[in-house]
Amino acid sequence: MEKTYLEDYEVGEEFTSPARTMTEADIVNFAGMTGDWHPIHTNVEFASQTPFKERIAHGMLTLCLGSALIFRLGQYVALPKSFIAFYGMDKVRFVGPVKIHDTIKTTMKILALENKDEKRGIMVCENTISNQRDEAVVIYTTRALVGRRP
Repeated sequence: MEKTYLEDYEVGEEFTSPARTMTEADIVNFAGMTGDWHPIHTNVEFASQTPFKERIAHGMLTLCLGSALIFRLGQYVALPKSFIAFYGMDKVRFVGPVKIHDTIKTTMKILALENKDEKRGIMVCENTISNQRDEAVVIYTTRALVGRRP
């Protein structure tokens, strides 16, 4: 069924993205774009002395890449055609490291479908980015402003 409006979704419905492997280039490029050159991400010797024993990806990099993965399911699958705007993000938690060569995927579960007015609603989703061992690494809630069925 084509997902066009808020009413085309059900609370509890889940979508899981394709996976993507974190690369050293991802980390270096993110550090360059943001200016976040913290040695836990960019210095092999420093990172080897941390509890992680090696460099890890920036939490925000993992969040950015993981949140975009859900769109690889295809246009208008995880969000309806009537998508208006990203409405917000809550309860972001970085609960595990992502290392170079880890493969991440995102699962999005619909928590609530809220009517905002006659024309618009809010789709509330819990999102979990996990690694190749199905260990959660980032958990967060998103809200999307979407159209309602006329």
